[in-house]
Amino acid sequence: MAIVTDAAGGLRAAPGATILQLRNPGASTRELEEEAMRLVKSSPVPVLISSRCDVAVAADAAGVNLPERDIGIEFARGLIRRGLIGRSVHSVDAAVRARLEGADFVIFGPVWLSASHSDVEPVGVEALARVADAVGIPVVAIGGVNQERIPEVHAAGAAGYAAIGMFQ
Repeated sequence: MAIVTDAAGGLRAAPGATILQLRNPGASTRELEEEAMRLVKSSPVPVLISSRCDVAVAADAAGVNLPERDIGIEFARGLIRRGLIGRSVHSVDAAVRARLEGADFVIFGPVWLSASHSDVEPVGVEALARVADAVGIPVVAIGGVNQERIPEVHAAGAAGYAAIGMFQ
């Protein structure tokens, strides 16, 4: 999963990604909606919108990924009936709760130190393995993932990885 801030970045990242997540918390709703519509229309891979169910619906995106402290998954499911709903989590308990609430997948981390979240302590690959064992839904590793660490991500039982820097 490539995490991108705009349609141009998403289209550059798409050839190396299986899914895109549009995340730009600094954008206005109108700006985010315009970028989402442009990206969904042109992307060869599915597009998720970070945190904004309204924008995901308006752009006909493949779904949404909700931060841990965002709205409940059941409320998002009321808005996004056919799409994917994921939850970013930082613990085994939060991952299990997300699954029980109906998440289709979780994004877990930061597994390693991350340039985009340098103030957050990494949890390590062992914690990633515990989450993958506990939830029974796809787990996506995030935080400090690079080409050399991808085998560790898969060995821990994660379905894949999300990254910002790898796709820039």
